[in-house]
Amino acid sequence: MTADADGRGERLLVPALVFVGVVVAAVGSLGAPLITSVATTFDVSLSSAQWTLTLALLTGAVTTPLLGRLGSGPYRRAAILVTLAVVSVGGVLTALPLSFAWLLLGRAAQGVGLALTSMLMGVARDLLSSSRSGSTIALLSVASTAGVGVGYPMSGFLTDHGGIRAAYGFGAALTVMALVVALKVIPPSPQKRSTGIDVPGALLLAVALSLVLILVSETALWTSHPWAVGTLATVAVVSAGMWVRVELESSAPLVDLRLLRHRAVVGANGAMFLGGIGMYLLLTIVTRFAQTPAGAGYGFGLDAFAAGLVLVPFSVFGFLAGKLVPRALRRVGSAHALTFSALVVVGALALFAGTRTSVLELCAAMAVLGFGVGSFSAALPAVVLSVVPSEETSSAMSTTQVVRSVGFAFGSAIGGLVLGTGTSAGSIFPSEGAYTSAAWVGAAVTAAAAVVSATVLRGRAVAGHPT
Repeated sequence: MTADADGRGERLLVPALVFVGVVVAAVGSLGAPLITSVATTFDVSLSSAQWTLTLALLTGAVTTPLLGRLGSGPYRRAAILVTLAVVSVGGVLTALPLSFAWLLLGRAAQGVGLALTSMLMGVARDLLSSSRSGSTIALLSVASTAGVGVGYPMSGFLTDHGGIRAAYGFGAALTVMALVVALKVIPPSPQKRSTGIDVPGALLLAVALSLVLILVSETALWTSHPWAVGTLATVAVVSAGMWVRVELESSAPLVDLRLLRHRAVVGANGAMFLGGIGMYLLLTIVTRFAQTPAGAGYGFGLDAFAAGLVLVPFSVFGFLAGKLVPRALRRVGSAHALTFSALVVVGALALFAGTRTSVLELCAAMAVLGFGVGSFSAALPAVVLSVVPSEETSSAMSTTQVVRSVGFAFGSAIGGLVLGTGTSAGSIFPSEGAYTSAAWVGAAVTAAAAVVSATVLRGRAVAGHPT
């Protein structure tokens, strides 16, 4: 292939990877703004409707390590295409006039797409020049989070004007488009070594992650069935312990735990978990606050579309940070950039806690949050991949994606718990002070992420892009 052909291939590959990344992130987030509409349409409780989001998050977390391992071998292209096909079928199930059970099944299939980001990063690292791979990986990491801001207003607009089937149908159409783009643009993996699949490890990890995410999502169980919670938590801990032992003894582990000998990997994932709690907590409480009717004494009574528009600054500034941070990494180092990003997220939480008397102030908080999340997401791969072999890119980044999903789940649960505690008996809406408390809790946890980054990663900064 000529140099010109290689250049054209690179120019096509980068937008294709980013497009697929944004689509799967947007489709995966469709459940959040539609929860109330789902409950009304299917005549189910809000807690049952919440599973349209929880189930997608769950299947994404469970399948990410497995697909990340497949993405480290010669079957990466096939794994990407099959995953997009599964997500497309799930989209069709959500759009058809079927029962609530079929909707949940469709959302579970769509959640598998959340595992694609790590494989797309592997494609970028293997096939792009060193000058473009770092910035593309950073942009993919940003797209996997900032894409949420694309899905919220899109789904809200379609729901307000065509019902939830229209919103889910549009998501299905986007996924099919992503499948066609991937089919035409993404080339086979240059890796020739076949990667074995650690089936026992996959099953044990699936059990542990499923139970953890169920426990943090179904917080009502903590008071109504404490013994069941204790039993599930025990099973989760035992499963996790057995998984660690299996991984350490396996010749082809699902997740190479030997990478944890690097402080950079431990510190980055620790910061991602804590930072993810604060990031997702603010996203969820802002949309809830914006949709609260003014009759509650606060809130703006926005419909789903208008509430989704509040998140547009989140996506815009997230992508802006994704473009700026790779350049800054050469000067300040990825560890320092990670610490700075966590502090920006703390600033967004403090801004929401201190002032939210207008929609513009909510948009300002979302803009600051977007820049913090975008810069955090762009710096994280540089920290991890600085000590990870090229052939382990997909597997290593899949681990950070799982950590992020668990952090997001904890953020959603903690936000819900604080708001629930601030809701008086017989009242539908929490007090406005509960939102302030939730924001400060998120700020405290995210500040801990900054401390982890500044201490554990001290002296481990990488000045340039991952290679």
